[in-house]
Amino acid sequence: MGTFTYYKDRQRTISFPVGGLGSGCIGIAGNGCLIDWQVYNRPAMGTRNGYSHFAIKAQDEKGLLDARVLVSDLGKPYMGQVDEKTMLGMPHFRELVFEGRYPAAKLSFLDERFPGKVTLRYYNPFIPLNDKDSSLPGLFADIIVENTSDHPIRYTAAGVITNPNKGTNTSNHYFEDKGIRGIHFATDGMDERDAEYSDFTLATDSEEGDCQEYWFRGNWRDHVETYWREFASKQPLQNRRYETGIPDYKDTGMLCAVQDIGPGEKKEFHYILTWNVPNCNNYWSGLDISTSNIHYDMCDRTPWKNYYAVLFADSGASASYGLENRARLWEETKCFMDAVYSTTIPEEALDAVTANLAILRSPTCLRLEDGSFYGWEGCFDNVGSCEGTCTHVWNYAYALPFLFPALARSIRDLEFTYSQQDDGGVEFRLRLPLGSTGRRFHSCVDGQLGSVMLTYRDYKISGDREWLEGKWESVKKAIAYAWSEENPDAWDRKKQGVLDGRQHHTLDMELFGPNAWLQGFYVGALEAAAEMAAILGDGEAEAEYRALAAGGKAYLNNELFNGEYFYQKIDVCDRSAVDRFNASKEYWNEEKGQIKYQIAEGCGIDQVLAQWHGNLCGLPEIFEKEKVHKALASIFRYNYKPVLGDIYNPWRIFAIDEESGAIMCEWPEGTDKPAIPLTYAQECMDGMQYQAAAHMIQEGMTEEGETIVRAVRGKYRGDNRNPWCEIECGSYYARSMASYALLLSYSGFVYDAAAGIMGFRPVIKSKEEDFSSFWSMGSGWGTVRYRKDGSIWLEVIRGSLELKRFVYGNGTEVAAVYADGKEVPFMHEKEAVGFRDKIRIQKSLELKAD
Repeated sequence: MGTFTYYKDRQRTISFPVGGLGSGCIGIAGNGCLIDWQVYNRPAMGTRNGYSHFAIKAQDEKGLLDARVLVSDLGKPYMGQVDEKTMLGMPHFRELVFEGRYPAAKLSFLDERFPGKVTLRYYNPFIPLNDKDSSLPGLFADIIVENTSDHPIRYTAAGVITNPNKGTNTSNHYFEDKGIRGIHFATDGMDERDAEYSDFTLATDSEEGDCQEYWFRGNWRDHVETYWREFASKQPLQNRRYETGIPDYKDTGMLCAVQDIGPGEKKEFHYILTWNVPNCNNYWSGLDISTSNIHYDMCDRTPWKNYYAVLFADSGASASYGLENRARLWEETKCFMDAVYSTTIPEEALDAVTANLAILRSPTCLRLEDGSFYGWEGCFDNVGSCEGTCTHVWNYAYALPFLFPALARSIRDLEFTYSQQDDGGVEFRLRLPLGSTGRRFHSCVDGQLGSVMLTYRDYKISGDREWLEGKWESVKKAIAYAWSEENPDAWDRKKQGVLDGRQHHTLDMELFGPNAWLQGFYVGALEAAAEMAAILGDGEAEAEYRALAAGGKAYLNNELFNGEYFYQKIDVCDRSAVDRFNASKEYWNEEKGQIKYQIAEGCGIDQVLAQWHGNLCGLPEIFEKEKVHKALASIFRYNYKPVLGDIYNPWRIFAIDEESGAIMCEWPEGTDKPAIPLTYAQECMDGMQYQAAAHMIQEGMTEEGETIVRAVRGKYRGDNRNPWCEIECGSYYARSMASYALLLSYSGFVYDAAAGIMGFRPVIKSKEEDFSSFWSMGSGWGTVRYRKDGSIWLEVIRGSLELKRFVYGNGTEVAAVYADGKEVPFMHEKEAVGFRDKIRIQKSLELKAD
């Protein structure tokens, strides 16, 4: 049983989200049902849409051979009445094999009673760097039929959709246009600017076929009774049309495609279901469950357009575009899949990298009218979880900046334009509609300073100097806020390069006094700012930041390391630390005489997080390397729990019983654990586990890192939890995209678009094995392969790449370099430390995909 293949015992919790970037999605259940219709600009988990499904029938000259709904048996136990809208009361397939390689799900239906092999492929275009095609609001369904008999068979596929519109009055309309046939599901009598307005289209490019705009209307189950009798018949379908809708009644329409398939022959039926829910608005302001730490002076409910509604006039336009370009869109998506899934890293790690790409297609993400990217932290059942592209959560999410770098840069654009205040502080949640105002909360240390580091990263991925110049003054203000007199939390009031004030962070409370976790972010931000200053020729700023970084780094490594790991320097019994900020009401434990919610001598999972960022961004060393290794070893020794049921957890339960994982913070024997310690200390947050695991792999601790990755993905097997929906504060949680860093860590990806530098320092366990990896950056994407004969093969699959120098990995003897199949002359360059790790291409290459 492969990692990506799910049989009946592992299908029960599956909901495979299919949809575009920020466009919403529909889930494919493990037995093939269409569930979780999350296309209305907000979550809608657990929903179905009437009787929507696909079906197929076979007939020959003698008559009907068989007809079945394209779903399989429901796994036991049934737990009471089975919803009739699953269509499981109709003849269906006994089982299916569900192969999920995101972004495509391949469902192979098995039943000896049906004359032929049927496979249903669901997908939406996912093409790195092409965010427009990857934002198409639709679901592609390719039904692939192989005639396994010894005689010709006429197969009829059917797409059946209950009108999904929320309006009171709806109607269904058949159309034909430029070789495309379809049904347009309309909302009647509603202003197209209304937030509730929508329309949907089901279409096919099959030339031959029937249509019923409406199922029969009647009482009780008359419509379903009539549907099956008419479809499961050798007679052609007759169209049915009603001139007026019935208020609050949702009619169902059916679109059929017909093909004659000879013995041993295989053909495809192509369907697309598109949606147009064009108007978003702030529905959530005032709902405490979804709006932590954010306030609106007055919430404007006026809608704004979803980005896809700017590209397409309605669902019919997006359906036409999708089918007219279907072959190209699928080919480019398949190229991406082939490249990614050929990566030779452990399957559990590749599973973690690819499965969490689903987050980008979930209601966690929106695109604003100009195409800018916006994200919740995750999704509750029917409302977003924690609004505002939260800086300290999205800073972990490494998939977006490499796969769709323009969208990652748009996050920086929005936060520096709308969230940064005059004093330099950055609110860590972006309000919508853009320009909304409200009472400020604390600026977040890991969020704000992390954004400075990621500004440098996003520049290096793109090489866009003009973009960097436009951010520079905002970056300097964000750095200066650390010592500003206007900063009420006095992060570094003495301007010494050391955080010793009140520090808000991603675990939703504040730390007081110096601590390695957030101090690392300060040093990392100063180093990133110094690098950007050097690029932009701001010598004064560069000198200032480098001096502060040096002092902060010395303090971090000399004062905040206990010999095993990095910690927080605080006397939790000293009330003055919180009285300084008038915070005793929240933070002073009167009974125990201690400050609450501190790390103190604890071993935190994120203690060297800034170094993980620094490695991925190409920054100078923040934590001393030997101490980083010891700290990561301590995290594995103390925080990783082989059996979580053996520890007590008063917090949210993300892992349980025999499951394993690394908890947020542990206090080893012999240390003093505060009476009320760090928030969420016993939780297992997946994104933080991924960053720790990826960091361990970077440091050569592959066995430890892989153990943690297996622990996380073991919670998402299909029988226990949905493999494409990792949870934290809600489903499809953004922080889990830290898993993309596993790909970067195994490949040792090195990049600097402006300098024309790219390369890899791969984790190769044996020189007798080939290593291959997918890569993507600002202008192109492709694959790299290290062969055991010493040659390196670089391929640009889409886009272009300007290459002047190539970093190839420590200790490797390079025999030859090939770029797009042609050998490239090169010469070795010696680095200051004396080892050969970089080669200079004798003639600068500009590679372009065919």
